[in-house]
Amino acid sequence: MKYKNIREEELKNKVGADWFKSFDTTEIIGNIDFSVFPKQADIFGRTPLLWAEAKTGNFDIPTMFVQLILTIGKARTFDKTLPPAFLGAFDFKKIAFVPYISVQDIFYLNDFNWNVTPSNHDTKEFKLIKERVETNLKQNSYVYDYEKDEKELKHFVANNIAKATETSKIKIDKNNFIPIYLRWLEIVKPIIDVGWDDLKKANILDSDFYLADLFVDDRDTSKIEDDASIRDNLFVIFQNQGYKIAKENIKQMFDATINIRNKETYQQFWKRYKRPPIKEFQNYIIERRDLLVPQDIRERKGAFFTPRQWVELSQKYLCDLLGENWQEEYFIWDCAAGTGNLLAGLTNKYNIWASTLDQADVKVMHDRINHGANLLENHVFQFDFLNDDFSKLPQGLQDIINDEQKRKKLIIYINPPYAEVSSKAEKGKVGVNQTKTHTKYGSILGTAGRELFAQFLIRIYSELNGVTLAEFSTLKILQGSAFLSLKEHFQAKLEKIFLAPADTFDNVKGQFPIGFKIWNTNKKEVFENVVADIYDKNANFIGTKGIYSLNKNQYINKFISIYKATKENNIGFMDGINGNDFQHNNIVYVLNTKEQLPNPRGIWINKDNLIPVSIYFSVRKAIEANWLNDRDQFLNPNNNWKADKEFQNDCLTFTLFSNNIQTKFGVNHWIPFTENEVNAKEKFESNFMTDFIKGKIKPEQKNEGQLFTEETINTDNKPLEFSEEAKEVFKAGRELWKYYHQQKDININAALYDIKLHFQGRNDKGRMNAKSTDDKYTELIGDLRQKLNLLADKIAPKIYEYEFLKL
Repeated sequence: MKYKNIREEELKNKVGADWFKSFDTTEIIGNIDFSVFPKQADIFGRTPLLWAEAKTGNFDIPTMFVQLILTIGKARTFDKTLPPAFLGAFDFKKIAFVPYISVQDIFYLNDFNWNVTPSNHDTKEFKLIKERVETNLKQNSYVYDYEKDEKELKHFVANNIAKATETSKIKIDKNNFIPIYLRWLEIVKPIIDVGWDDLKKANILDSDFYLADLFVDDRDTSKIEDDASIRDNLFVIFQNQGYKIAKENIKQMFDATINIRNKETYQQFWKRYKRPPIKEFQNYIIERRDLLVPQDIRERKGAFFTPRQWVELSQKYLCDLLGENWQEEYFIWDCAAGTGNLLAGLTNKYNIWASTLDQADVKVMHDRINHGANLLENHVFQFDFLNDDFSKLPQGLQDIINDEQKRKKLIIYINPPYAEVSSKAEKGKVGVNQTKTHTKYGSILGTAGRELFAQFLIRIYSELNGVTLAEFSTLKILQGSAFLSLKEHFQAKLEKIFLAPADTFDNVKGQFPIGFKIWNTNKKEVFENVVADIYDKNANFIGTKGIYSLNKNQYINKFISIYKATKENNIGFMDGINGNDFQHNNIVYVLNTKEQLPNPRGIWINKDNLIPVSIYFSVRKAIEANWLNDRDQFLNPNNNWKADKEFQNDCLTFTLFSNNIQTKFGVNHWIPFTENEVNAKEKFESNFMTDFIKGKIKPEQKNEGQLFTEETINTDNKPLEFSEEAKEVFKAGRELWKYYHQQKDININAALYDIKLHFQGRNDKGRMNAKSTDDKYTELIGDLRQKLNLLADKIAPKIYEYEFLKL
């Protein structure tokens, strides 16, 4: 057996290296075991080639495929990212493939429970899918033994996997034909060689060309043309790799073929979708031609314009939760509509309501209705949601919110303004939170009331209870420490959530997540945790993330507060003890003294708390902040770190070579080497750190109530023992210090900051330059940074193991 007696992760690595080395097999898609992508992207990104199930035993092929199908169906991965050309399954002996298109109908089964555990082979759902796929697999699967069929397997991968993107297509239905149109406008319309203004005079619109594209059969381009019931309702048809105006439908004759300037771009776009649309939706799409109207959307002042990809995805999530016919069964009210772009793609105008603060925005929406937008004029109105009484609403909407049963069928669908009040006018919008809603619910909102979206949430929950709330906002309602009071009151069930980068929204520069959350306010539930889907800036599904609700006693600053010290006999000061999440890490510093700062909030450092301070500092700094973890909270850990001396000493090492100590602000107690180690020309003013490392400085024991016992610190007068990674950092640092001490006109007591300043100098603005002209120094500092990064990578898993962060 080629891969016998190895673990699953190793099996996946070996299969990737042995059979798919020309591809990228590193990307993780949700809970799917193994994926294959081309190494190079096309103009639309990378199209997946294979999703596969991996097993370390010797499994029958149908069982492996059923588990994969249940995994995909449970997460609806095919809706979140483009499906692959093939599905696969492999164990230590064999590998099998099946075209995705041959099994994709399974994912559209009605009345099927996709929430079963995929690995439970005894469920009725597992048995039902297995029964369906077994016959299919006999006809459509390709099975290879790694050893017996080596040549055939290589041939299949080279001639099918690598060239098979044609088969991975998204079906077109009534819920996605409008979002696909919006993408078509961006990519296909610009390459159609036609005068749009001339056509518009004859009432031929770009949407007519889109419909012509939809009703092409990918297998036989003449098939739809011969279907009179479709052709009679098309103003434009696709013919001979171009477009023809359908003479039967208009009096004016256009005889010439309208060409496509870039046929490769056109073909690449339509590779993603299976044409024509699903049969049962074809007449609906033809009848709702009026919905395909380009929208000239302005940004609403004070609010965040919702990008098209998130509008499309949010409606897909609503469809997943509420069912295929959700737009017929539910009412929708966007009470922060701006000019209405969040409503693009919705089809049932009789169930849609839109209100906005500014009358100018109402006029824009009314103007769009006159040009074909899918809204009713009397359903679009001016309303100040945070100040106005509901009696000002249109009677039809009042009837819905005043009827308990109808209210349960109301979706409040919003991207509310994120404006936040600030004490500084240039950083916030002073007074923006002074509303009737804030006055009424101020005691519940607390400091969360500074943010307008929190006021929207509290009024909706308190006065429209029972509705489905579908909203875009930051994760503060889930994680923010300032939102604790609001969270206690806001007890709704979080049904679904996805995360997107905030900087994809207009006018947002910050690196943090925006969440689309669907709340069921009819179900009372205190939010504790959730697993959220994650999408990158291009709306590609990239995995999941746990999000947790915490209380103030769980935060990391509770941990460090135990180790507060007095100013006497201090060796430095750590600032930044006033925020618990990644976004506040940039204010965490180890300095000489608190007097260096205008508003210090930190802790003095001495021999008694050096290790806990180093742990706190390293935990906050070892993992790089990014848009996804920006709001993650650092926590008061479990007690297991206390017995891990290697972890403690790794953190000390990391802090020694990452601090901002400067000799101009006082004695440098942080030199990690003796004079002899770096060939210093004079004696150092302080040998505190090397004495501490050698065990010559004994911290005082505290009482057990303060959790500072001899097991947590170096109380036995023995030298500290360091890991190999930490030793490498010391080695790299030693070479840097030695090189510095060979220079002329140096500071004998220099700290790391002083050494960098010596070689890099300052610019005209007084800031340290980013680079040095000294090649030897550049090499040495680069080596130190590399070794420090490796040490950080070693520390990171322990941060999660000891629950300083939650996965």
